[in-house]
Amino acid sequence: MKIRRLANEERPTTSWRLQSYAFEPSPTQPDEVARFHDFLPYLADSITLVVQDGDETLAAVSAIPMRQNVRGVVHPMAGISGVASHPLARRQGHVRTLLTQLLGELRDEGYAVSSLYPFRPSFYARFGYAALPQPRTVSFSPADLGEWLRADLPGELRLQRIRDGYDTYRGFTERLVASRHGFCVLPDSRAVHLRDDDKRWLVSASHEGEVIGAVTYRIDDHGGTLRADDLLTVGPLGRALLLQFFARHVDQVARISAIVAADETPELWAADLATHTESTVAFPGAVAPMARLLTLDGLHGLPTGPGRVRVEIVDDPLLAGSYLLDGTDGQLTVSRADAPALPAATLTAAGISALVYGVADPDDLPLRGFGTVPPSAATQLRSLFPRTTPHLSTTF
Repeated sequence: MKIRRLANEERPTTSWRLQSYAFEPSPTQPDEVARFHDFLPYLADSITLVVQDGDETLAAVSAIPMRQNVRGVVHPMAGISGVASHPLARRQGHVRTLLTQLLGELRDEGYAVSSLYPFRPSFYARFGYAALPQPRTVSFSPADLGEWLRADLPGELRLQRIRDGYDTYRGFTERLVASRHGFCVLPDSRAVHLRDDDKRWLVSASHEGEVIGAVTYRIDDHGGTLRADDLLTVGPLGRALLLQFFARHVDQVARISAIVAADETPELWAADLATHTESTVAFPGAVAPMARLLTLDGLHGLPTGPGRVRVEIVDDPLLAGSYLLDGTDGQLTVSRADAPALPAATLTAAGISALVYGVADPDDLPLRGFGTVPPSAATQLRSLFPRTTPHLSTTF
């Protein structure tokens, strides 16, 4: 058996056969094969490892080179995808071997963090991934937005096919990745599929020449539902303008649905707005995202609260070791120097990742089996990494 990295043109006869069996209706039909060949240019920057026994591909794992904001700093991020194995080669350790090697290679190539949507969270927790909040879907009647329809709002709305408005949308997401914790963007080579596929409308909201909100959407039928993707805004005015746009569909659709961040509160958007907001997690089809650090040294300069603590990272080939984390100047410095007089904590990779992404309090970690955190160390870690809510866009 051998492990190797694929060239893009090799995918149709190697990794894609496994991935299509795992994630697509099967047996694969001829039109699906043609569709995948057409999709190859969008995979040009993806990294795929396979394990093969002779000419037979037994398992594959892929990474999409992305960028993600972690507490205000944009890092190279590896979006893990396409993890699949041959049905007769499952539970033989092939995926574990491939994923371990891929994560190590990605770290060595400069990727600081990694995110994914798991088929089973407990499997990826063993690889150091921590669970992140699931974005929520809110649905409501456009008739309940009457107050926004009557509002005299500053700003402008623009409606375009996504192929025509793609540059506007891409530019807006680039602004968001620079400012919003957890937000991530695809590489240009992959992102343009949204434009080329051209199956969405784009409405953008602007004020004084600056885009302040945007959402892509489709309408499934007259009297049906306007299905919006991520509702992206940089403030209340952007959201208000987009809600006003939705209100104008009162005589066209019965419902509006939109994807919002986990900390959004749609029930406060309007006085008489009756909403149904849900966050569904089910296996294997509706799972919450996960993320992990691939390096601690790469987090130098991360904005932090004041704190100084020593952490010992255990049971992880990428992060294992003793680190001094110092945020006394408002920016994180990471060193390997021992500091026995400081408060100390023992953490797993999932434990430190949960703290950095802001989804856990230090007191949570021992309860989850993510480490040992004495009270003195918990105080320092809580100051360094206050709780915050990351939002991964669903374009990932």
